[in-house]
Amino acid sequence: MLRWLTAGESHGPQLTVIVEGLPAGLEISEEDLRRDLARRQGGHGRGGRQQIETDRARIVSGVRGGVTIGSPLTLVLENKDHANWTAQMGASKEGFAPKPVTRLRPGHADLAGALKYGHTDIRNVLERSSARETATRVAAGGVARKLLSHFGVEILSFTQSIGTVDIGYEGCDIDSVTTEMIEASSVRCPDPDASAQMVAEIDNVAAQGDTIGGTFRIIARGVPPGLGSYVHWDRKLDGRLAQAVLSINAIKGVEFGAGFQGASRHGSDFHDQIEYEGGRFRHLTNRAGGLTGGMTNGEPIDMRVAIKPISTMKKPMWSVDLITKEPVEAHYERSDVCVVPAAGVIGEAVVALTLAESFLEKFGGDSMGELKRNHRSFLESIGQ
Repeated sequence: MLRWLTAGESHGPQLTVIVEGLPAGLEISEEDLRRDLARRQGGHGRGGRQQIETDRARIVSGVRGGVTIGSPLTLVLENKDHANWTAQMGASKEGFAPKPVTRLRPGHADLAGALKYGHTDIRNVLERSSARETATRVAAGGVARKLLSHFGVEILSFTQSIGTVDIGYEGCDIDSVTTEMIEASSVRCPDPDASAQMVAEIDNVAAQGDTIGGTFRIIARGVPPGLGSYVHWDRKLDGRLAQAVLSINAIKGVEFGAGFQGASRHGSDFHDQIEYEGGRFRHLTNRAGGLTGGMTNGEPIDMRVAIKPISTMKKPMWSVDLITKEPVEAHYERSDVCVVPAAGVIGEAVVALTLAESFLEKFGGDSMGELKRNHRSFLESIGQ
């Protein structure tokens, strides 16, 4: 079983992720992970933290001579900004000089986290609840992506909307869109006209000291049928994918395929007709988003994800002080204006991790050779 665990605070010395359950014999390098980490830091509307950090995942266990050996893989990402926070974020009592944060920020984990853990300094909450943690998920997702690529699985994402600028569900052909088309845009939108409008929308919001959200799509192509299961609620892959994506900071909604649009259609205008051609089953449409009964059905997985505007704003909202209970302006922690493009990259990572976990459950194997044999045998058994 593939398992992974992250650790680290936003301004601590480092972020760490341990991935257990990878088969032996997978070629992996730090360079394989660099591209996705760079894409997570990019996108029009990102803030000052990205000018400080240059994320690089250092492999410290589980790989020997460029190949996984079956033991847990550990990745470490240095927080360069920690040098400016040693007194506030030190683990030792000696030299510890905190600057307590007590002004609650609406939309953040501040209030609920402080009440849950009994903190009087919100710094204890915001350091771990920060989206900085998602860098570890992108690093681990890069490993999962490398594993899946050996079996023809490709995962990509693109921005569908920012604010009111929306290319719509039909605005992009998910079968033909390419990474090159997406990454050519500073907001990762494959429609050049909409991309320019999105940039203008972000700039307008930034000038007001505000923030803006939107939606992005995650597409997984080449996924074999039969991942997941219908027999228990917790084995349904659409539920597991939704949970993984909803665990990303600021995500507020997920739909598969036609999703909510399909809710107003008749069944005859929604369900995907099946045919058998060229020795294989296929669907004439993909309104189900590649999953039926909690399992992949051989079509591309298609998810649309909604992300709210970032909660920390240069023009802060009114709130309450945690200690005095008096009205105050919310605390301002350096922030972004729009993270929709970057959130898509994080979405790719957690989808890759979830699919890799389901892939290993289905095909098993302690080595890449064994995994490939099992995968090939299954495809042959269903005529693919």
